[in-house]
Amino acid sequence: MSNAAQAYARTSHTTTSAREIEAQALLKAARQLQDVQSNWSGPDTAMHNALIFNRRLWSIFMSAVEANENPQPIEVRQNIANIGVFVMKQTVDMQMDPDPAKLKPLIDINCNLAAGLSGRG
Repeated sequence: MSNAAQAYARTSHTTTSAREIEAQALLKAARQLQDVQSNWSGPDTAMHNALIFNRRLWSIFMSAVEANENPQPIEVRQNIANIGVFVMKQTVDMQMDPDPAKLKPLIDINCNLAAGLSGRG
């Protein structure tokens, strides 16, 4: 298991539920991406940092769904992996051909999953 996945696993054992931690991380990533989109002046450090944060977060999620000890049903795990693949492709596309409109699907995915994890979706 990667260091990031191990840190994620340790963090999930705190008093805050793992689902709430995941939701908060997704909302943080969405806020960063939204800030880039709202203040677009071309590719810059803020865009780069927001994409890196989101990619790292999704890398953790994708590692977690691949773990044998993951208690989620295989269908749920596969759906998360599929979304993760889309997120990674969208991120690469954004890096290769920056366009603020390409951030919307990433923002929407993060916000919708956060709402579901928090029981608001």
